[in-house]
This record gives sequence, C-alpha cells and structure tokens, in this order.
Amino acid sequence: MTHTLVVSTPLGDDVERTSYYPSCEVEIDGQTLTCDFVPLSMMEFDAILGMDWLEKHHARVDCYTKVLELEGNNGDTLRFEGDRGKSNSCIISAVRARSMMRKGCHAYLAYVVDKTKEETNIDDVRVVCKYPDVFPKDLPGLPPDREIEFVIEVEPGTKPISIPPYRMAPAELNELKTQLQELLDNGFIRPSHSPWGAPVLFVKKKDGTLRMCIDYRQLNKVTIKNRYPLPRIDDLFDQLRGATVFSKIDLRSGYHQLKIKEDDIPKSAFRTRYGHFEFLVMSFGLTNAPAAFMDLMNRVFHKYLDRFVIVFIDDILIYSKSEEEHEEHLILVLETLREKQLYAKFSKCEFWLKEIGFLGHVVSGSGIAVDNKKIEAITEWERPKNVKEIRSFLGLAGYYRKFVEKFSVLASPLTKLTRKGAKFVWDDKCEKGFMELKKRLTEAPVLALPKQGVGYDVYSDASIQGFGCVLMQEGRVIAYASRQLKKHEVNYPTHDLELGAVVFALKIWRHYLYGETCHIYTDHKSLKYVFTQKELNMRQRRWMELIKDYHLVIEYHPGKANVVADALSRKSSSGPLLANLRALRAQLEVSSDGALLARFEVRPTLLDEIKKGQETDEEIMKIRERMQAGPVEDFRERDDGLLLFRDRVCVPADDELRKSILEEAHSSAYAMHPGGTKMYRDLKESYWWSGMKREIAEYISRCLTCQQVKAEHQHPAGLLQPLSIPEWKWEHVTMDFVVGLPRTIRNYDAVWVVVDRLTKSAHFLPINTTYPLERLAKLYTDEIVRLHGVPVTIVSDRDPRFTSRFWPKFQESMGTRLKFSTAFHPQTDGQSERVIQILEDMLRACALEFQGSWDNHLALVEFAYNNSYQASIGMPPYEALYGRRCRTPLCWDEVGMAKLEGTELVEVTKSKVKLIRERLKAAQDRQKSYADKRRRTLEFKVDDEVFLKVSPWKGIIRFQTRGKLNPRYIGPFRIIERVGAVAYRLQLTPELEKIHNVFHVSMLKKYVHDPSHVLEKPPVEVREDLNYAVQPVRVIDRKVKKLRSKEVPMVKVLWKSDRVEEETWETEALMRKQYAFLFE
Repeated sequence: MTHTLVVSTPLGDDVERTSYYPSCEVEIDGQTLTCDFVPLSMMEFDAILGMDWLEKHHARVDCYTKVLELEGNNGDTLRFEGDRGKSNSCIISAVRARSMMRKGCHAYLAYVVDKTKEETNIDDVRVVCKYPDVFPKDLPGLPPDREIEFVIEVEPGTKPISIPPYRMAPAELNELKTQLQELLDNGFIRPSHSPWGAPVLFVKKKDGTLRMCIDYRQLNKVTIKNRYPLPRIDDLFDQLRGATVFSKIDLRSGYHQLKIKEDDIPKSAFRTRYGHFEFLVMSFGLTNAPAAFMDLMNRVFHKYLDRFVIVFIDDILIYSKSEEEHEEHLILVLETLREKQLYAKFSKCEFWLKEIGFLGHVVSGSGIAVDNKKIEAITEWERPKNVKEIRSFLGLAGYYRKFVEKFSVLASPLTKLTRKGAKFVWDDKCEKGFMELKKRLTEAPVLALPKQGVGYDVYSDASIQGFGCVLMQEGRVIAYASRQLKKHEVNYPTHDLELGAVVFALKIWRHYLYGETCHIYTDHKSLKYVFTQKELNMRQRRWMELIKDYHLVIEYHPGKANVVADALSRKSSSGPLLANLRALRAQLEVSSDGALLARFEVRPTLLDEIKKGQETDEEIMKIRERMQAGPVEDFRERDDGLLLFRDRVCVPADDELRKSILEEAHSSAYAMHPGGTKMYRDLKESYWWSGMKREIAEYISRCLTCQQVKAEHQHPAGLLQPLSIPEWKWEHVTMDFVVGLPRTIRNYDAVWVVVDRLTKSAHFLPINTTYPLERLAKLYTDEIVRLHGVPVTIVSDRDPRFTSRFWPKFQESMGTRLKFSTAFHPQTDGQSERVIQILEDMLRACALEFQGSWDNHLALVEFAYNNSYQASIGMPPYEALYGRRCRTPLCWDEVGMAKLEGTELVEVTKSKVKLIRERLKAAQDRQKSYADKRRRTLEFKVDDEVFLKVSPWKGIIRFQTRGKLNPRYIGPFRIIERVGAVAYRLQLTPELEKIHNVFHVSMLKKYVHDPSHVLEKPPVEVREDLNYAVQPVRVIDRKVKKLRSKEVPMVKVLWKSDRVEEETWETEALMRKQYAFLFE
C-alpha cells in the first residue's frame, strides 16, 4: 500500500500496517474461496473473516440454532453448525482429586473475582448521611437569588448576533428534543423572541452519552472578559501540607445553580430545529462562566479557604490532618451547602479517603503524584508523525512539569521540530528524547508537600542546552523546573550560565523561597564565592540585586541530586487514524446512536475502486489489448494490475468516481477550494484521464462557493457607452454635490456643481446640506434657469435629494427629464465627478495659498475653471458658451462693439457649436477606444441568473458574520429587464429592492447552475437608519382647492427618504387610497 493504515482491532489496540495479502485462498468444506488479508498481531485468532467477506458470500447467521450458511463458488450453500451446549469441562470428586495429587499430579486453584465497584449508598457514609437534601437526584428547579448574578456585558455598539442552527443526525435530533424538554421541565430555559441566537451542537461524554453544548463563540468574541483570577493549580496543592484525610464534592450541574441577570437573559438565546429558547441560568460555553462561578464559590466558602477547603470552579476538596478534624470540617461544608441551597451529585463525590484524585493529580498524606490512569495512557503513545502530534504530546506536559527534572532538555529535540520553518525530520535524538520521556513517567516520584519554617534545598545545574533545578525539603522532592536556553544565553560564559540557573530557580519558586532559609547546591565551585567577588559585570550586578532579597547559602556540591521524574501529556489517537483512513478512502461504520462497535470493516479504497473501474472501461480495455501485443508508449501496468499513464493512475470514465476525486481535491478541508491551475497541477501528479484539465475547469466553474467568494482577475465587464452629444448650449446638464467641506461663517458646508455637457461651463453654488428642497429649487431657478433657460435633461446620481418626491415633480412641471445613474456606478455621471475633482483641487490650493474660508474663493474658482482650457472641446468653457474669450488680467485687449454686433456673430456662434460637437465626438471616440481596451464585452438575457458584487454596498448592507471573510457576491438573482446597452434590472429580495434594482453589467457575474446547489436567501441586513424608498410620515395640514365646477380636498404630507424630509400638497382621495394608515 502507498499509505500507512492505522487499524483499531476488536481487542482495543491500534496497529499500523503498510501491506496486505490480496486474493488468499481459504479452503472451507472442500471449496476454495479467496479473501484479502491484513496481517495483525493477534495471537488469539488465526484469521478473521470480516464483514466485507461475509457480505460478499451472502452469509446468514441464526444465533438461536447456532447455524451459519454461506454461498459457495457455484452458488451452492455451505452450512456450519456451532456448539449446542456440550461442555468440554471434566468434573471430578474431591476424593479423586486427593488421590491424583498423591500420585504427583499438579493442582491449580482458579477463581473469579468480581471487580465491579459496589454502588455506595448515602446512608452508609458517616456524617454525609445526615444531609440527603444536599444530594438530590435532580436539581429542584430555578436556583434562589444569590449575592451575585451572571452578567453578559458586550462591547458598546454591538448589534445582536444570530446564527442559523447546525444540521444534525436523526439520533442527535431525538436527543435534542429530550434534553430541551428536560431543561423546560426544570425551568432552566424558556421560549424566546430574542434577536440573539447561537447554534447547538453535541459532544460525546466519556460514558458515550451526548452533552448538549451551545456554540457561543460569536457572542464570546464581543463579550467584555471578566478578569476574575482562577487559582493556580500549584498554589492549591501547596495548602495540603500535613493532610491525611480527604473528601471531594462535585456540584450537580454547577452552572445551572446560578441565575443570569434578567437584562442579559436574551443574550443567552439559542436556536434549534424545535424552536428558539433562552437560558434563565448560566449555561456552559459562555466565556465568563468559569470566572463568575469561581467568584460565587469563593464568596460561599471564603471563611474556610486555605484552612481546610480548596475550591476550583465546581470541585470542592476538603482536607484534614485527622478523622476527628475531618468530621468537623465536613459538617461545616455540608451545612454551608445546605444554607446556600447548593446541591451536589453524590455519585461523583468521594468521602473519607486516604488518597484522592484531584485536578489530574493523586493527593495523599505522602504527597502529590501523577495520576496512574494518565501514566497508562502515555506508555501506549505511538511515535509522532507530524508537528501537530508533537505539539499534542508536549501540550499538557507543563501541567506535570514539576515532576520532571530537566524536562526542557529532554524535550529539546522535539521542541525544535515545532519551530516555524523547521523541516520535520525524526532522527535518533528525537526518538531517544521521546522514549526517555515515556520511560521516566512510569517512574514518576511522589512529590512532598512543603512545610513552612523548615527551609529548602535547591539543586541547580546549567548546560549548553538549558537550566535544570530541583526543589527539596528534608530530603524529599517538592518540585522540578527546567527551561531551554534563549538565543542570547547560548553565548554566556559558564559562570554566568550557572548563576543564571540559580536566578531562574529563585524566580520560579519565589512563593516558596521568599522569607525562608535556602541552601543552593551547585556543581560550579566558583559560584560559591559570588557574594565576595570584587568585580561584577552588568548582568551579574542586576542578578545580585535580585539575589539579595533572599536568605541564601550557596554551597559547592560535586554530585548530582537529580531524582528521575517525568511529564505527561494528552494522547491523540483518533486524529491520525481518521486521517489515514481518509487518505485511503476507507469507510468506518458507526451505529445510529454514535457508538463504535467492537469490530472494524475496511471497504475498498480509492485505488481498489479505480482498479475495478478499469476492468470495465472500454478505452482502458483497448489499451490493454494493445499492450498484450507489445509495449505501448507512456502506458504500463503495475504489479497489482493497476494501469498507469506516465506513472499516473488512469482513472476510468466513471462519472461518480471522477466526481469523488474532484470533490476531495477541491471541496475537502484539506484542499480549501483551489483554483483551476493549482488543482490540475496537484491532481496530475497522481491521476490521469482524457480531458482532465477541461473537466476540472468545468467543475470549478460550477462550484457555488467559488462563485460567491473568488475575485475576478480579468478586465471589467461592459464597454464604454458615451452619452449622446447635445445639440445646443445648456440643454443637457449634469449635477452633483460636494459634501464634507468645513462649515464656514455663512453656514455653508457643501457645493452644488452644475455643468453643461456641451460647453463644459459650470456653476459652483455654495449650500448647506440641511437646506430644504424648496430652497434648492429656488437656488436652481435663480442661478441656472435665470441665466441659461430650462434644460431638456439632467443627468445625476441617485442622491436622495434628486430621487425625492418633490424634485422629480418640480422638474416635470418645467418640462425637464431626469436621468439617474445605475446603482453604485458613478461612472455614468463621469463629467460631474471629474469637475468635482478639479474643484476640490482648486479649493485646496486656495486654502494653502490665500488662507481664509473656502466660500470666499468659490466665485474666483468658478471664474478660473470656466476660463481654463478644456482638452475635450479645444477651448475654455467661457469661449464655447459666449463665442469669444473672456477679458482677464492676462488679456487686456478691449473688445470693440463692432466685433459683437452684426449677423457675423450668429454664424460664428453656429460654427463654434459645430466645431465643439466635432471635437467632443473625437474626444469620445478616443476615450471609448482607450477604455474598451481595458474592458470586455458581457451580455445577459432576460431570465438569466447572476450574482451581484458586494463591495460597492459596504456601509449599506451587512452580513451576519463580520470582517473580510464575507462573500464577494450575493445571489443569484434573476434578470427581469435589460435597461439600455450595459444595465439590467434584477428581481431582488424585498430588503434589497427598496435600495435600487438596476445595475451596471460590471457589478454582475453569471451564475453557473448545478443540480447539487442549495440556494439560500442572502444572509444580509440593510442598514436600518437608511430608507431608500420615499415614504409618507404624517399629514401636517389640510386645505380645499376650489376649481370651476368642484372643490378638491388637499392634504400637506411630510415625506422622508434617506434622512431627507420634504413637504408636498397631495389630493386627499389619492393619499387615502395609497396610504390609508396616515388617516387612522
């Protein structure tokens, strides 16, 4: 096999195999059958015929009659009968037994011991039997009000987060329904209408049952962290000195015994298949839950902490020096629990023990030791095969670091492999360090607990690899400590290294050594005289300042005071097994309730499926026929019968098989949606089939995820479509606003820019962004209509002022037609955008050059712009508008009256307009030719489905997730109309429809359909503070309009659109018909 297979056997062992024996002959009842065997080291069995073999031969098992029937080669039935109860045991009498023993026969006594631990009854436990109410079978309901409540404080400005429920297996759904009902019955949850919502998932417990967990990760990200300190494990154990009797109490569902603050209950909401619920009590998974519960327990037991009680979240350890003392302590603790109405789970509690397991250690009167269960786990640890497994092996070692002398030195070869950029090479040093760590763990000593006032001995040592220290008291080990040298420390001289080891010990064990007499033993003799040394370097001086705080005696000790110890870590067994099975495409059979059966089944691997497919593929069969006649170039057959093309596996024309290969190479967690070229290069290293590159490109083009998240690396879609050239001056204009300017003394903070599309002449009108539309209309009439007449068309963007109800009606009454740009495509009104850019540059120059408020210079800026040369028309806008150049300080020639009169003026003006239009046409042609080189043609049809680009919508819509990981496209949406040459109207969702539904082709991307796609509603929300549709707010006045023959009731209506308010008179009948709610 090309991969290593890790197999879990029925005996509970994990074994590695890299080979198997195919098509072995097995003789059964005179018939020869074939079977593929995997060699395993199981002395109890000669051979195991697995489920795949039994399935192949249609095995039928009758357990009642103990009959097994198989189908033979010729279709005949092979029948086997099992043992029907005949015993092979030989029973003899006691007399015969004695007789045989006299003759010299050996006798052996065998007996069966029932090791099952009898369930302890609460009535049998001294003291505890008087407190049955503290150990109920179930919590009695909601906890009482306590001195603290659980608070969920989120960062300011955070909006509610709601995530859809996760999909679940049928067994999980049944368990979900059961656990939800239990929580409802206990009153721990209630139905919710909260805008918050987290999904639910299940985690398997040690006993195989499922624990319901709420995935609060998104809520935790925005929760302000409670920095309440959790106690250090080492500090807790230091309190146990002198204790010989122990009891441990584990609270029943401890978190559910603390209420959530009423205002924060909606934040705990979670979403399920069966409804939306919220917790009334603290739930598992909330980031501040451990700190809050630790705070509660410290308040409850504050009188007894560090005297005879240790509390770590919901675990309570009671320790005493004698049984009499322990009885008093136990009564105090149980009385406290009864008073505070805190309840424990009796089956998880232990009482009156001489040694007890607590927080991964075994505590006794002799001291503290490693838990034997963890030692058994480490001895079975297999050699790590990658960096992840090394980190897993070393991960929990720090938890037991105090048991290990020079742990960092032993682990150094392994640690180096975990460094960034390090190549994974498992050499002899790694193997030696790994095996030595495993060996020493089995010899881990019992560490003594410290005593106050006795003093300590510290044995320190330093080498080129690191520091190592041992803390001892009265000849017994308290702890070990070690670390590797830092890069700069490698260059230290020996004297400084040895002194550095002493400083390291003093820092790490300061809580033991400060205020105590301490003897430092070192094998570096000169260190003994460090206190009398006359000259010290800067480093030594700094260290001596720290050493002076301690009562130290440094002594030379040539021997080693090392005690063999070791560390322990967590074991990762399931990860590599599943990864290897995944690599071989093996499949595991798991029962519906998730339990792993005491058997295993290896199904055909991917190569087996390919090999089987090659046997029926027509093209491959033709190649094999040609190979029988002689060698075929580029093709060869492997020893196992697999056909290769240039040493790559030939994949048969099986759609399902090829699809599974493409899915694994593209959509799996190990691939992460690569592009076509990368995916092809990866696959072609191992596989080949005709048209492989094309199929890969088609597969990726249909991938829904790639269509939504991949950026387009090609020219923007849509060729340039210039606006038509006007026939006369100021008939066709464009307009836009420059906002965000500093507020002036005259209360101006924006400029209204109006530009003639033919002559490029412009007016810059200072305004305030809060001006009502009536004032803007008057300004437009005074400054534009007064000077140039009423325009035929106005081109603008979709500014709320222009799309309001008043402005279109105002222009319609004057005979002007409005033309709006498509949504999020400012290039439509490129002329205004360019003039605004020039205006802003001129204003910046004025601010730097002339100082003062910008509105003081705006008139001169307009004058300068209109008299500056414009390349597109070949003259200044002023000359294009009036037919002559403007008199400026640079042009003092007087313009005579004769030059301004007569019929020649009309002809000159006409010729200039014609010249301007010709130059504009030439400029447009140049711009289109240049622009189209960087664009591509893209057209759609009505009813086509397209994706919509997200980036221009930033600040208007938001996703349920955050940050840069949002999809680049949403949709798909159906095209319902083509608008012009390069714009399309889409059928959007109601939320997006109110913004706008016409988009430029550059914002669209064709959706490639695939039957496997599951299309969901876009997970976006439109900003609530923006209202893009014009909506009536209320009726503010009434009047009656008198006509010749009748009177018409009128109402004055206040309208609002995107923070812009306006008032218009409308007929009451029409408003009642369209907006009845205004009159309710």
